[in-house]
Amino acid sequence: MSTIKGGCHCGAIRYEVEGEAIVHALCHCRDCRLHAGAPVVGWTMYPDSAVKVTKGEPKVYRSSEHGRRHFCGDCGTGLFYVNADMMPGIIDIQSATYDDPEAVPATMQIQVAERLRWMEHAHELPAFERYPPQP
Repeated sequence: MSTIKGGCHCGAIRYEVEGEAIVHALCHCRDCRLHAGAPVVGWTMYPDSAVKVTKGEPKVYRSSEHGRRHFCGDCGTGLFYVNADMMPGIIDIQSATYDDPEAVPATMQIQVAERLRWMEHAHELPAFERYPPQP
């Protein structure tokens, strides 16, 4: 059984996850985009009993009728998502908050009906190790 550790940007909240992820999905929905300020958000799904907050206490935001987003009240980092009606007993973790974000590879993309059109070809854009050359 594997243990994954992670936390928020400022370190006020830390967590541990025991066991294997059910799935790791890249979500393109508008709600995730707005909450994260990013075009796509990686989520790993686990039984809620697998996740233990070891430091601090996340704030909870009611982002929809049933959805609850947990985040750091100090730095704003999004951490968890729970929807007890649609996914009882399940918690999603923003995978970029892992100490090792490469620990669990993504396995699918979801909510592609809401994907930004330009994200379909993002892999074709020029890529730079750090920053583009200055003019």
